[in-house]
Amino acid sequence: MTQSIIGNLAGYNGDGAAESVVRWALERFHPRLAIATSLQDSVLIHLAMRVRQDIRVFSLDTGRLPEEAYVCADEIRQRLGVRIEWYFPRHEAVEKLVTERGPFSFKHSLNDRRECCHVRKVEPLGRALDGLDAWMTSQRRDESVTRGTLATIERDEAHGGIVKINPLADWTANDIRAYLRKHDLPYNRLLDRGYPSIGCACCTRAVEPGEDPRAGRWWWESAEHKECGLHQKGAQS
Repeated sequence: MTQSIIGNLAGYNGDGAAESVVRWALERFHPRLAIATSLQDSVLIHLAMRVRQDIRVFSLDTGRLPEEAYVCADEIRQRLGVRIEWYFPRHEAVEKLVTERGPFSFKHSLNDRRECCHVRKVEPLGRALDGLDAWMTSQRRDESVTRGTLATIERDEAHGGIVKINPLADWTANDIRAYLRKHDLPYNRLLDRGYPSIGCACCTRAVEPGEDPRAGRWWWESAEHKECGLHQKGAQS
């Protein structure tokens, strides 16, 4: 099914393409579809609301988000009228991790960092996607080397083979900013302070001019490792 879908959408580009993909996704999968927001901006949410108002939106609260993420979430709630569903990590798992490994275990090794991300992000995402046929993300190909081949529509084998839709895959950071300005939409103010990719406060820093957009994420790691596990290929461990 996924391959035929991708074939039907080949050749789309720009704002019109994204809106067409969003419309197709909502018409095909609503109400068993949800939009994931990382609270960097509200572009995808706004595109979806142009198609229908009763969209489902969720976000993952790792317990370590920067304050600006919550401000963005509240602006989305108030200005766009969107109810964001929040998913938190299991408190027992967080308590065990921090008690046994310390509050900064994610800096000890790549495996330790992935363990922290699994507890705080991957497991909650599994609960958020439970019972869905599809989900939409704001991932873009220009964000990092790990996303350079990102498909607009793919099968998410890590979550039971549901359909994963990335309507903004071929957008650039400039496209995002232009859309935000055009529609006067809420966005995370860290974007104005040199943070093109925003995660947990303790794992995110501003980037220097010319650096990869995700250079500020887990900056002590190699570029090819800069994923938290939310967008992994294949089955979860």
